[in-house]
Amino acid sequence: MWGAVVLVAALVTACSGADASRPHDRDRPRAAPTAAAAPRVPDARGFSNWEVGAKPLPLRVDGFGRVLPTPRELRVRRLPTIDRLPPPPNDRFRSSVREIGPRIRARMGPTWQPGCPVGLRDLRYVRVSFWGFDGRPHTGEVIVHRRAAHDIVHVFARLHRARFPIEAMRIATSVDLDARPTGDGNGSGGFVCRPIRKGSTWSAHAYGLAIDINPFQNPYQRGDLVLPERASAYLNRGRMRPGMIGPGGVVVRAFADIGWSWGGQWHTPRDYMHFSATNG
Repeated sequence: MWGAVVLVAALVTACSGADASRPHDRDRPRAAPTAAAAPRVPDARGFSNWEVGAKPLPLRVDGFGRVLPTPRELRVRRLPTIDRLPPPPNDRFRSSVREIGPRIRARMGPTWQPGCPVGLRDLRYVRVSFWGFDGRPHTGEVIVHRRAAHDIVHVFARLHRARFPIEAMRIATSVDLDARPTGDGNGSGGFVCRPIRKGSTWSAHAYGLAIDINPFQNPYQRGDLVLPERASAYLNRGRMRPGMIGPGGVVVRAFADIGWSWGGQWHTPRDYMHFSATNG
C-alpha cells in the first residue's frame, strides 16, 4: 500500500519524506566534517539504547504495521541525532534553498514520478539548522513547493531560536521506500507523492505543501490505526514531553503565521505531526 510504505520508510531513516509510519560532548564550536566523512554518531550515554528500525512489525490487512504498545525505552523518547549532513559549525541558524538537481532527484527515487500533481521544477530542496534532543545543532533537509520554500525557512528559524528539539529531518529515498514498517521512526519531512491515507485524492505532501514534525511524539490516529505504530503513549496530549506539539506552542504559532493549519486540531483523524497550506 503506497501510503503505508512511504510513511514508515521516511520515519525509520529520519521523514518521512512526508509522514509518520513508513514513511530523529557538548564542545562547540566545532568544524564541520568533509563531504567524504562518515556520518557522525554521537556518544549516546544518557540516551535510550533503543535501536530504531531493528524490529519489523507484522502487517495488518490494510498494509500498515500492527499497532503495539509503546516500549518503555520510548515512552519519554530522547535519542541522539546521527549527522548524515555536515552539522553547522556553531549555534547560528543556517539555511539554503535550491532547485532539484540530478543528485537530489536520484535520491528521491519513486517519491516523485511522472503523473504527480507537481513537477520537479516547482519543488525546492531546503536545508535548515535544527536542535536535536542531544542539545546539539544539526542540519536537516526537506523538499517543499517553491512558493512555500522561504516561508518554511522562516518557520524553522523560529523553531531554532526556541530550541524546539527535532530528532531527525531528512528526505525520503528509494531505500526508505523498501523498508518494512517498524513503527519506531521519527523523521520529520515534507514532499512525498502519495494519496491521503485510506483515500484516493492527493495528499498535501504530494504538492510539497505539508510538513510533519517529530511523528513519534506527535502521532496520527484514526480509529484503531496509530502511526507510527509504536507511538500510542504519545496520544495522551495532557502529558507534554519534549518534542510534542501543543495548541498555542511555538510550532503551531510559527506555521500559523505563514497560513498553514495543524492536523492536531482536526476532529478525525487527529494528525498531531502534520502542518499544511491546504488543511489536508
